[in-house]
Amino acid sequence: MEPRINAQKASPAAYKAMLNLENYVSRSAGIEPSLLELVKLRASQINGCAFCIDMHTKDARAAGETEQRLYALTAWRETPFYTDRERAALAWTEAVTLIGETHVPDEIYEHAKQRFTEEELVNLTLAVVAINGWNRLAIAFRAVPGSYKSQGA
Repeated sequence: MEPRINAQKASPAAYKAMLNLENYVSRSAGIEPSLLELVKLRASQINGCAFCIDMHTKDARAAGETEQRLYALTAWRETPFYTDRERAALAWTEAVTLIGETHVPDEIYEHAKQRFTEEELVNLTLAVVAINGWNRLAIAFRAVPGSYKSQGA
């Protein structure tokens, strides 16, 4: 596999803008880092982004996430492994990622609203926006999975 374009080199300013959003989400969103990794991984699974699935699986493991929860993430509704807050975030992630199909149903919003403050919900949505953007860049320009090394490893 060969990447099509290195987005960081081709458009440093655009890449920096994406990094600024990512840095805000990671550092200032008020959402647990472990939950952010689950959100990033779930959106990447939905979008079929191999590079991001590789990255966020590694980052989640490095942060202490269990193999069991990582393996079961695609079927999170059918397992007892996730907290109610995580379930609300995963449902929100799926609805926002698939917005053209779901338009984020009211019941998913109501469930999320019970587990997140308004500020957290906005920031969670920005986390979903960011990972969907990264997924699209990685897929469109054929980022090659496998070479990513987690900073936590």
